[in-house]
Amino acid sequence: MNITVSLLETSIMKFPSPVQIKWIASHINAELIGETEAFASGINEIHRVENGDLVFVDHPKYYDTCLQSAASFIIINKAVECPPGKALLVVAEPFEAYLKIVSHFNPFVPATASIDPSSLIGEGTYIAPNVFIGHHVSIGNNCIIHPNVTIREHCIIGNNVIIQPGSVIGSDAFYYNSKKDREVWYKKMSSCGRVIIDDDVEIGAGCTIDRGVTHDTMIGRGSKLDNLVHIGHDVVVGKNCLFAAQVAIAGATKVEDGVILWGQVGVSKTLTIGKNAVVLGQSGVSTNLEGGKTYFGYTADEARKKMKELAWIKRIPEIWEKINSKG
Repeated sequence: MNITVSLLETSIMKFPSPVQIKWIASHINAELIGETEAFASGINEIHRVENGDLVFVDHPKYYDTCLQSAASFIIINKAVECPPGKALLVVAEPFEAYLKIVSHFNPFVPATASIDPSSLIGEGTYIAPNVFIGHHVSIGNNCIIHPNVTIREHCIIGNNVIIQPGSVIGSDAFYYNSKKDREVWYKKMSSCGRVIIDDDVEIGAGCTIDRGVTHDTMIGRGSKLDNLVHIGHDVVVGKNCLFAAQVAIAGATKVEDGVILWGQVGVSKTLTIGKNAVVLGQSGVSTNLEGGKTYFGYTADEARKKMKELAWIKRIPEIWEKINSKG
């Protein structure tokens, strides 16, 4: 990605420069416990958190996961023992505190043009009529962007990429904070990540690729998506993958190189599908899949095993009839 490679180094929710944790505690009106003189480098969600990041937690079920994660700073709704080298920011509503930090460092900026002048478009790239390109988008060389495509802010498109009509790159994550003790049960979590599409990728018509919540959704080099494919937030797709029509992949799942997902395959969240795995049409993936094998069914299992099961299921009426006739 000749003109965009430098933009891959940091997510947009890395702060422009390290921020003193004391300032953040003051900004969200939090009690600060632990490393009070430290500096935070960014804000992240638990599946992609890194050293120096802030993360939030508001349910005891996930306290240990956050406290033992790579995060250096935890926004939490209860004062607990602080692990060495970390800091706790104790507030009544961690989710609201998270939103306040996001709105400060990554505020919504309305578009004022169909193709924002801050965006970079490489040599030989064709942009069709009625394409929308948001601010700070980067598109490489020799791409073809067909009519009615939307590429939202901060997304990165590599070289030789084709995007068919009506696709949306960088839509918000389907990610909500849920509590039943308030009038609006589901509160939107701001999407601060990007979509990064590597070189030689083809995106079919009517596809939607959600931006990461606080990190990036990524499509690897040479991968091909058919029409009406949905890629959820923070999904990482490897190189040379092939997804047929109506495939849907839920958030934070990792699809390794060379994976083939045939039509209407559904993949649950936070899973890993191993290198060169093949999942046959209309299968449902609810657990990690080993690479180099072919899978089928719901829940997806090795195809030959699943076919044998189906063959036996078809014989149940015959077997039942034989049992009854002997009675």
